[in-house]
Amino acid sequence: MIFIEIIFWFSVACLVHSYFLYPVIIHFLSIFKKDTTNKKSLENQHVTVIIAVHNEEDVIEKKIKSVLDTNYKGSFEIIIGSDASTDKTNEIIKKYQSEFPEKIKVFIFEERRGKPLMLNILKEHSKPGIFILTDANVYFSRDTISNLVNHFEDESVGIVGANIVNLQTSKTGISIQEKLFIRRENLIKYHEGKLWGCMIGAFGGCYAIRSGLLPEIPEGYSVEDFFITMTVLKQGKKAITDLNAVVYEDVSNDWKIEYKRKVRISAGNFQNLKHFISLLWPPYKGLSFAFISHKVIRWAGPFFIIFAFVFNAVLAFSNTFYLILFLIQLALFFSLLIDFILKKLSIHIVILRFISHFFIMNLALLEGFFKFLKGENSNVWQPTKRNQ
Repeated sequence: MIFIEIIFWFSVACLVHSYFLYPVIIHFLSIFKKDTTNKKSLENQHVTVIIAVHNEEDVIEKKIKSVLDTNYKGSFEIIIGSDASTDKTNEIIKKYQSEFPEKIKVFIFEERRGKPLMLNILKEHSKPGIFILTDANVYFSRDTISNLVNHFEDESVGIVGANIVNLQTSKTGISIQEKLFIRRENLIKYHEGKLWGCMIGAFGGCYAIRSGLLPEIPEGYSVEDFFITMTVLKQGKKAITDLNAVVYEDVSNDWKIEYKRKVRISAGNFQNLKHFISLLWPPYKGLSFAFISHKVIRWAGPFFIIFAFVFNAVLAFSNTFYLILFLIQLALFFSLLIDFILKKLSIHIVILRFISHFFIMNLALLEGFFKFLKGENSNVWQPTKRNQ
């Protein structure tokens, strides 16, 4: 029985640490850490904005305009690679290339390659300097480029993540939950960068990197943003987040679409874990502690949830305390069914949706793990439809 209790409490402790204690700990520690982030304007670097697209006719024009509207005074260009788009994407990007031939380069590919391979190709056609890798549905503010680039005055900085701000939400789906999750993730990444210079994974929607540090992404890697960030950290360079480098993105409201996306990401996460497992030791260093606390424990979350439930069921027969804990867990799982029924009746309770969102996304993590074990991993992506 002691062994069962140890496994139960260890599982609970890991979940509590990753989701609650770790964010509080780094927030508290960062209060006493002086922000040494460079604020000096740096406009002597050539900037290349790299965008890999596939069927983005709804957003690509607004994206290009947002980049061209920058207040960055240094030289910059936009390189767009169309990965076998079949809608009007190619027509739109060619139009802008003809209007701004000195600013925009366009590469059209007839066969699907996937985003990682597209990035490998596009970087070869880019001038040395600072690369900003960004998605078509992520819109720049006027000072996004300047705020990202200014950090590279510090030679120790290798990669800078933007602050992704999500737009409108609707309580009919999961957009409220996704928006708050991403906002919280932005803060965690900011504190990691401030404390140790080790933001654990830039958001793929927008981040800047020294051109010489952008690695060749291996074939079959689907979560290239995490691979790139960890490669930079492995080389001893800093990865940070600038909360002032704001970009805007619609947040997903359809849980089915978001579930599918998170399954793909989950499979890629375990792929990255295998590749960067050496960074987990020694655990007392900032990078390892952040990697374990922020990512690894969370990726193992589905197993901790299962262990906590199963072993709590056994312990429930031993005393009233464990019985109460088990009934609480049952109630949390039962809330999934309640939320499903209420949604069918067009009744949306935000707090209840947070609970169901947590379990559904952990289910996506679990499915992604088994896809990783079976070697099912594709780097050919479909853009997530995020418009509400």
